[in-house]
Amino acid sequence: MFSILKKIIFSFLILTSAWVFLYRFVNPPITWLMVQRSMERQSDGKSFKMERKWLNYDQLSTNLKRAALAGEDAAFMDHWGFDFKAIQRAYEKNQRGRRVSGGSTITQQTAKNVFLWPGRSWVRKGFEAYFTVLIEVLWSKQRTLEVYLNVIEMGNGIYGAEAATQAYYGKSAQSLSKGQAAMLVAVLPNPLRWSPAKPNSKVYFRQALILRNMSRLRKVPLD
Repeated sequence: MFSILKKIIFSFLILTSAWVFLYRFVNPPITWLMVQRSMERQSDGKSFKMERKWLNYDQLSTNLKRAALAGEDAAFMDHWGFDFKAIQRAYEKNQRGRRVSGGSTITQQTAKNVFLWPGRSWVRKGFEAYFTVLIEVLWSKQRTLEVYLNVIEMGNGIYGAEAATQAYYGKSAQSLSKGQAAMLVAVLPNPLRWSPAKPNSKVYFRQALILRNMSRLRKVPLD
């Protein structure tokens, strides 16, 4: 029994490591969230919708990259997948009974979006931590940010920065202004209810914070 368990664990480690290493060079074709959202649309009697178009790292607007760090993970270029200060702040905020916050890094969000199923559980959190470590070991920071900005949900049936920019601004994500980039990132916490096309007061507030943080992070190297 123990011998079989060791073989299962060893096979899991090899296969998952190979999977993550493959995506260092090959763009993920689809995610579990995309599949789930498509099934939800079908059950609601809506037409199929999965808008996405991949842009390589060098094609993505520098404003968008900086906005992503400013709004989602300011320490992204320095940490090893986990921002323990952010986790501590989130824990303290939750203990005070305020809105639940997770303190997830861009690497963690990439891990759960690309390799895992949607949902909340300790089991999934454990796998998320595991894949986060693999991404940090096997990918560059630039690759992680590239994948994140190309698979993240940015609206109903809209995935990735290019599809979102085309839908909301009628142009490519290669030429986003600071304000537009900050607005796109501002809706990420709730992309199905918030929209860059019709921002509410919360979205405008987040955009202002992101723009301020972008100025603070303007010297962070992104290339």
